[in-house]
Amino acid sequence: MFEGFAERRVTTTGAEIYCRTAGDGPPLLLLHGYPQTHVLWRLVAGPLAERFSVVIPDLRGYGASSKPAAGEGSIAYAKRAMAQDMVEVMAEFGHERFLLAGHDRGGRVAYRLALDHPQAVARLVTLDIIPTLEQFEAAQRPGGRLPWHWLFLAERSPLPERMIMAEREFVLRWLLEGWMGDPSKLTDDAFAAYLEAWTDETIRATCDDYRAGIGLDCENDSVDREVGNRIISPMLALWGDPSRKRNLLPVWERWATDVRGQGLDCGHFLPEEAPDALLDVMVPFLLEAG
Repeated sequence: MFEGFAERRVTTTGAEIYCRTAGDGPPLLLLHGYPQTHVLWRLVAGPLAERFSVVIPDLRGYGASSKPAAGEGSIAYAKRAMAQDMVEVMAEFGHERFLLAGHDRGGRVAYRLALDHPQAVARLVTLDIIPTLEQFEAAQRPGGRLPWHWLFLAERSPLPERMIMAEREFVLRWLLEGWMGDPSKLTDDAFAAYLEAWTDETIRATCDDYRAGIGLDCENDSVDREVGNRIISPMLALWGDPSRKRNLLPVWERWATDVRGQGLDCGHFLPEEAPDALLDVMVPFLLEAG
């Protein structure tokens, strides 16, 4: 995996971030989600590096990046702090303005970065998410539901950590295969890499990620919505939609001034399940930036 990519660690204000880099062209930052690492991008990283200067980090709390103490309200894992990491990482590589794509929790870091640092984001791609506040609000409507793990992982420490650690390999496989449209897309080498990174400290830190989500992330989203702060960079929202019945675009139209989007015929993990279809849609959008 990642043949020809260099490895580097970047010290930010609040963490130490592990990155892989390759390519030459417009800078592109790729952010993974839960419960994965940068390995999520392995099938599209090479083709993207043919056109872009690609930076693929592990988020703080994940993979080979550091796992700082959570702090009050899990503030160290608020998407605002995680977005600041990424701004500093890109600045270290000489990129003050860049293209940005994020999946799952990485998508939440990505849209927070676009809201907090609009001058840094040339174009934004989100994969299979809606804003965190919208997710919680949708669950409160008739027929709405919140994914079970959002509340479980946000429970007070150490309950979810202890339960996951007791059966870490089973839980990890259950999560990954359960969210895939086609579980056979989870290859043995990718699962081995995810499992190796699924340490006690990672499990603790990723629970803190969800604790921040239910608290500080929703609070920050609420403030932005109240003051009318919207994503101003051109935005592409993509999501897994094997049934062709989902449409996340109306939600994002409330948060972005220039947004388009569509579903792809796959489950939750677009870069692993539908890499070619993802590239076919994402690359032309990113190249519109010139």
